[in-house]
Amino acid sequence: MPVVVIAAVGIAMASPLHHHHHNNNNNAGGAVACANPATGVSGSTAAGAAGAANGTGGAAGTGTSTIAQGGNYGGYGGYGGNTKHHHNHATASATTTSSMAAGTGMNTGTGAGTATGTTTGMTTGNGGAMATTSAAAGIGTGTGTNTGTATSTAATTTSAAAAASPSATKACATATATATAAAAATTSATAAAAATTSAAAAAAATPNPNCTLVVPPNPLTAQGLATPYQFTATNAAMGPCHEANINQSAFVQATVYDPATGALSIYDPLVVDMGTQPAAAPVVPTLPANAVVGIWFGFNATNLTLQDSNGSLAAGKCVNGMGAGDVFGQFAYCNSPAFFAAVNQGIQAGMVTVPNPGTATDGQPCETLRDFALIDQDQSDNVTTAYLANGNGQIAQKTATTAAAMAGATTISNPSDNGLLDAFVDPALGCAPWTAPDLANNNTPTTSLGLDELQANAFAHTPVALVPANDPMTLVNGNMSNTKTNLYRAGVDQPPLPAGESPAVYCGDMDSIQSARLQQDVNLLINQTSPNAAAASNLFTFLGMRLQQSFGNLNCQNFGLKNPVTTLGMNGNVVVSVVFTQMTNAVTAGAGNPAQKCLNTAGATAQMNCALTAVGVAANGNGQAMAPMPMPTQTATPRPSGDMRKHSGHHW
Repeated sequence: MPVVVIAAVGIAMASPLHHHHHNNNNNAGGAVACANPATGVSGSTAAGAAGAANGTGGAAGTGTSTIAQGGNYGGYGGYGGNTKHHHNHATASATTTSSMAAGTGMNTGTGAGTATGTTTGMTTGNGGAMATTSAAAGIGTGTGTNTGTATSTAATTTSAAAAASPSATKACATATATATAAAAATTSATAAAAATTSAAAAAAATPNPNCTLVVPPNPLTAQGLATPYQFTATNAAMGPCHEANINQSAFVQATVYDPATGALSIYDPLVVDMGTQPAAAPVVPTLPANAVVGIWFGFNATNLTLQDSNGSLAAGKCVNGMGAGDVFGQFAYCNSPAFFAAVNQGIQAGMVTVPNPGTATDGQPCETLRDFALIDQDQSDNVTTAYLANGNGQIAQKTATTAAAMAGATTISNPSDNGLLDAFVDPALGCAPWTAPDLANNNTPTTSLGLDELQANAFAHTPVALVPANDPMTLVNGNMSNTKTNLYRAGVDQPPLPAGESPAVYCGDMDSIQSARLQQDVNLLINQTSPNAAAASNLFTFLGMRLQQSFGNLNCQNFGLKNPVTTLGMNGNVVVSVVFTQMTNAVTAGAGNPAQKCLNTAGATAQMNCALTAVGVAANGNGQAMAPMPMPTQTATPRPSGDMRKHSGHHW
């Protein structure tokens, strides 16, 4: 297959890559088409040969191009393939390159992409579904014709794997572009005439990215918290939404404040498919008198919409975006400003003591959500909630009791900046997150978005990272919006604009500060578990990939900046090495970044070969691994070591 190139970015994360996700007034109609970073290909997966098999759709284009900040942010794929999608809403080109096997996603060269992803489906006779999917810039188009008892034609555009340009999670790129197809492929099959392929098959291959949560009545009360949120498709024609599908799962998290004592606690409300019963009844929390409750939402696909139920949205003071179909994407909140106002008043009165994050092993301050060493293109999003799913797709709160009763259940969780900090970065740097009792789990200490934001606010280090106006989740129709940015900031205890930095300065600080800290801490990170093994080999390569993609998703090249990551060494779909544009020495003992020596290697292909051989991967001379590793099998939520729920939270 031809070689494809990835440049620019996206967590998370998505698409276990992925990571991730934004709406521009289009959540109810057309959907942004996203590649599955696990496989690196999308497009027509159920065109139907003889009513059963799919056409090949044509070979990938032989032309070379770069995903224009197309960044499938793949997004930290997340615990076991959770997707954090990030969408690029502007036309731009990217310059950073990395290589990958044809069809799984990487090209060399440059390209441009326009953020207009759409997916359409229709059935033709018994032939099956015809789907057209937008692609990251630079991948080829082709056609495939199936013959047999039925015929269907699929116009297919493949998109680069998020792992190749990883962090949808985090991101699913919406850039579109075409390259000349190498050939039109024709396949035939002899499936029985009765066999048919439906649009539902295509939907199963590419899960509906836009889902809705029905908020229960009185959501800020104990009974409201214990009433499961109902999960359903925003547009049923795009396919169903199932909470047990980790590429679609939605999550809810509440933090509770007692104004009489200053005590804080956590409760994770449950999400179930509409019309189904939970695998175990949720615990009804005991709330203090006059409790102030803040609720936050996370989502593993693209656009999450909150739906009213008997006045629940007004009762909960819920904010989903600008309204009238415009949503943030993977994020929403209820009563958050009131919660933060009450707690901050308690802090000023001496009733609440926020623990100092402390000093890391590298001698620098432990990181927070407002540290440029940690943030990505859409900071302060998603939650640290996890649920259990049984074999029937029923969901339960994840507690010691349900874990014991549901042997073999799968953990589903939400890739988030909070989880990345709490469960991965903090332990690696010798730090620990702030925790509070979990009201559903016998008061076991756990983390939350609310606690992370309070701590980040109390111990912010200059320069302070606040949600920028070019955050993909705060755009409206691809344009920056002060109103939407301020709505988002209000949900995470941040002051409104003009506080903070301009998009250009934000990009510059992210690039310089984060690239330096990652290299300084390489010896602390490189042997730590990757948040998504299908995207990156370890925590260091994962964070380097995430930084590269964030640059593209924020369109930082528009400000005259250069991507701080010049090369990602790819072994198949997995990032195994990182070469930074500017070298910074490690500050702790160890071998350092094995691939940084490749910075002085002339030529993009030669540098990619060097980046592979530096970590012991045989290169074929074309910037690719000689024998690419197979795609890792998706598993349950990975954790560094021990029970991180007790000490931290989840994943980015």
